Amino acid sequence: MYLIVVKFQTKPEWTDRWLDLVADFTEATRAEPGNLWFEWSHSVDDPTTFVLVEGFADDGAASHVASDHFKKATADMPQALASTPQIISRQVDGDGWDAMSEVSAG
Repeated sequence: MYLIVVKFQTKPEWTDRWLDLVADFTEATRAEPGNLWFEWSHSVDDPTTFVLVEGFADDGAASHVASDHFKKATADMPQALASTPQIISRQVDGDGWDAMSEVSAG
């Protein structure tokens, strides 16, 4: 599977509107056949930073990047960004989340 983590730093005036800006992109990506998850988080240390964690089946990431909604999102996002997003994109073993062996629910 492909595991992708992207950090987006928004302009302060866009921070409260960021999730609205990417809502259609998020919904369309989650509906893709190869998408395993597409989850946004908000930094607790920097209110202008959002982190996107994506999982795709081995053949899903290429079709995602070629999609119309990806192209539209990458055209719309720059207006709201304070800096170029940072990304980690790797093919990893597995096909989803595993239970953490060091900690379990009580």
